[in-house]
Amino acid sequence: MYLVDTNIFLEILLKQAKSQKCKDFLDQNVSDLSITDFSLHSIGVILFKQNEDDLFLKFLNDTLPKVDLTSLPKEQYKEVLTNRKKQKLDFDDAYQYTVCKHYGFKLATMDQDFKNIKEVDILFL
Repeated sequence: MYLVDTNIFLEILLKQAKSQKCKDFLDQNVSDLSITDFSLHSIGVILFKQNEDDLFLKFLNDTLPKVDLTSLPKEQYKEVLTNRKKQKLDFDDAYQYTVCKHYGFKLATMDQDFKNIKEVDILFL
């Protein structure tokens, strides 16, 4: 199972340079994908700031039926802090990392902050 990092979805939604590569990855792995509640909220915050309510609704309609929505169990939140310190990550990256460790997911991302991570399988797009 791949945990798809926020930046993969935003690359597509904001029509950035690697959007086709990201779409291809999602299409090829559609039955094996998850998104965190944190990523979903982050995408909402960004699209709302840009007054892209319709795009957010389209994203929800296109994504949620096909992708698992994953939350970190509340007893795991202290691990976010531990992992932040150990891996030198900011909060959102530490959250994604902790979810991957907890559930045994691979992380699909474009975020180079994960380049030195060894304890979780990282797929860079």
